[in-house]
Amino acid sequence: MTTAPFPVLYEDNHLLIVSKPAGLPTMGVAADKPSLLEIVRRYIKEKYQKPGKAYLGIVSRLDAPVTGVVLLARTSKAAARLSEQFRERRVEKTYWAVIAGVMDPPEETCVDWLRKDERHRRVHVTDRDQPGAQESRLAYRTLQAVHGGTLLEIELETGRKHQIRVQLAHRGHPVIGDRKYGSRVEFPVGIALHSQRLKFVHPVGDSEIECIAPLPEAWRRFGIDA
Repeated sequence: MTTAPFPVLYEDNHLLIVSKPAGLPTMGVAADKPSLLEIVRRYIKEKYQKPGKAYLGIVSRLDAPVTGVVLLARTSKAAARLSEQFRERRVEKTYWAVIAGVMDPPEETCVDWLRKDERHRRVHVTDRDQPGAQESRLAYRTLQAVHGGTLLEIELETGRKHQIRVQLAHRGHPVIGDRKYGSRVEFPVGIALHSQRLKFVHPVGDSEIECIAPLPEAWRRFGIDA
């Protein structure tokens, strides 16, 4: 029996949803570097004894240091239909983050314009009229004070690169462990940002799928039950 390399949250002939560990790129790395896409592709190939290269399409991706739900499509039809749901903002994306300090107000919708800096592999808040600026929206609410910071729940409306990390850091509250965006606090593995929940409509049929990824053990340091 083939064992999945990561916790499988949902699997059928059209979809595979896994919980990504910290430190692993989703995709887009050199052939000699591990990525979630290639590891999961080997799992599918071995489990179903598929000849050739098994199709897998990344529908939702996470930054390497971020943990949690990643959605993959096992057919091109499923990939196209799911991508359409994301484009039309019909997918519910919930994250948990532990940030430095205390957010004021404790609940708010944040709207910024972000621009990629490919040279330095960073993203910056910019003016809306700057070349490459993209509108970026999220809503956060404070869940509780924890050891060394504050636990937030975040509903992501758009899906820009590094979006949550940049928007929170811009307000003076970087994600714990995120040195790229100003955190001065160590985190055991990766950063304290977790894709906790994903809800969408199945691409074949109209049933709703909701997946929740359990928190990694590293979060216990905050007094949060992982």
